[in-house]
Amino acid sequence: MDYQQLLSPINQFLLCPTPEAWIQKARRPENLTLLLTDHMICELKAAQTAMLFVRKYVADKEGSQALLAWLQPYEAFAFRDGEEPDFLALHKGLNKSIMPKTKHGWGQQLIDSMVLLIKEELHHFWQVREIMIARNIPYAKITASRYAKGLLSETRTHEPLMLVDKLICGAYIEARSCERFAALAPHLDDELQRFYLSLLRSEARHYQDYLTLAEQIAGGDISERVRFFGHVEAELIQSHDDEFRFHSGVPAD
Repeated sequence: MDYQQLLSPINQFLLCPTPEAWIQKARRPENLTLLLTDHMICELKAAQTAMLFVRKYVADKEGSQALLAWLQPYEAFAFRDGEEPDFLALHKGLNKSIMPKTKHGWGQQLIDSMVLLIKEELHHFWQVREIMIARNIPYAKITASRYAKGLLSETRTHEPLMLVDKLICGAYIEARSCERFAALAPHLDDELQRFYLSLLRSEARHYQDYLTLAEQIAGGDISERVRFFGHVEAELIQSHDDEFRFHSGVPAD
């Protein structure tokens, strides 16, 4: 796999690279537990976001209930002190056969893209959890970073423009994840380096899927909104941040 080829369009899409100060803090061994924990939760939140898009805009009642059932064991473990399920068994049970079909062009594309994304993000969640277990890192709840909330606070409030904006935000979140995996990988041990680099292909495709959907739904050029959110994203990444997280800005200390 040519990682630089994958990263080239992502680096062009993002308006700034990850600050060196963040990389230096992220590479410290004492921050690995926090980094892995936040990464794992970010994967689950990405799956939740994709699920909400399908449930809100496309799915019928049966499809909505199926999506809720897919995520319930993960959410119970991560957010509600639930028992740890067999994540591998759960992952094998995921499929899109019961998802609704629609004759609306972007509606079907939304289903196909988001259900695949849900499967992949939950698989990544389980992979991170496996690494944590192998390293005797217990799971403990942590607060969310300001990053996603900061992006979403700038979305328009009427449809379908709100959906277009949320999809563009999703593209930036996925692209930044991909860029950070690549930036951090050289500073990690061999196992984590291989793992983070293995995520690049799917994360690179996710951001492109989000942009394609946004353009389809907008029915025209979205470059102005992409640029707008690019500046919002860059400000969040380049400004000082009191909390250190996977998507945080410049560490305050």
